[in-house]
Formats: sequence, C-alpha cells, structure tokens
Amino acid sequence: MNNNELWENVDHYFEEKLLPEDKILNQTLENNQLAGLPQIDVAPLQGKLLYLLTKMKSARQVLEIGTLGGYSSIWFARAVTQNGKVVTLEANQNHAEVARENIENAGFKQTVQVLVGNALDTLPTLENAGESFDVIFIDADKQNNPKYLEWALRLANEGALLIADNVVRNGEVIDQRSEDERIQGLREFTNMLENEERIESTAIQTVGSKGYDGFVIGIVK
Repeated sequence: MNNNELWENVDHYFEEKLLPEDKILNQTLENNQLAGLPQIDVAPLQGKLLYLLTKMKSARQVLEIGTLGGYSSIWFARAVTQNGKVVTLEANQNHAEVARENIENAGFKQTVQVLVGNALDTLPTLENAGESFDVIFIDADKQNNPKYLEWALRLANEGALLIADNVVRNGEVIDQRSEDERIQGLREFTNMLENEERIESTAIQTVGSKGYDGFVIGIVK
C-alpha cells in the first residue's frame, strides 16, 4: 500500500466514525461532479473542521473567497449563529449557479449570499456596504492570496479567524525558484504573515484523500 492509499483509507476510517451519513452533502458533491466542476472541494473531514472552528468562534458573519459548488459554504452555513450569514465569492458564473442550487437544496438560500465576479472586484463592495466578518476562509486562486490577505485584514472584526487552504501543495511552497505563479503567491502570502503585526498565525501540513497539502490559520488582533 502506497502513502496515498494509506492516507485515503485513514480518512475513510475517520469519516465512518466521526461523520454521520449526510445525504445533503453527498448530493452536493454528486451535483458538482455531474456539472463538471473540478474535484477540488474540501475533504469531508476538513469541511467538518471548518464547521467546528466556526462554531467555536460563535461566528455570525463568514466570508468565503472561492465558492466552487458550495460544499464548504454549506458547512459554514450550518455553523453560524442564529440569523448569521455567509458571503461567498465566486468568479465563475457556472460554478456560482451550481452552488446556488446546492445551497438552496440544503435549505440555506436565506443564509448564504453568492457574489459572482472577480473577488478583487467584489471585495470592495463589501467594504463599501460596511460588512465585517468573524471568520474568513481564503480558498481561491493562490497567486492572489497576498491581495486576499490585505482585504481580509480590512474586513475582519477584532479577533476574527482567518483560514487559508492549500498552502503546501505537495511541498512546493518551499521552492523559491518555482515558476508557478500560485507557489510564488503563497510564498508572498507567507512572507506577509511573517511581518504582519495585526495577525498571529500558524501552518499545519495535512495528508488524506486530497493528498499532501496544508492550511494556515490565524487570529486577527
């Protein structure tokens, strides 16, 4: 058994033990696949982690940068406090339409707002509307992570939780000579965190059904 098979089997073991059968979330993943969306949703155990972190924070307002088919959006919607709200940003119109259908089927049409367009265009509209957030999840085009961090700090409430996904990318993040703009974006993002006094952060490497990756988590002061 190779490492990938082992990691996937361990994920399945914990899913069976810790994640009750969930028809809505399973249907969401199936809908995404049928719609031809890339299979890059967060893994089920990671979705549950996002849910738990949001519950621990007693978050009322969540901002998600990168919707895809709305799988993680539904996890967040389940976790926000009563009358809470999730705002999720998606650049691809087709992905947004699939997400809206999934979110409505999950019963969260009134909780989750899907904004379509380049996130760097829609983020200013949130600031102009006076929005602020308790949890911010960055999971979009990695080359723009530095700019997303700047916006996250502008839109974060005091003590807000920041989570950035896919920051390890099979260990490529340590390759300073990489010509991949996503890797360079992640390295710049990490350099910003190193020097940014307004946030305390750490990084966790992960293995599982999605392979070898990791995430950053931080608290905005």
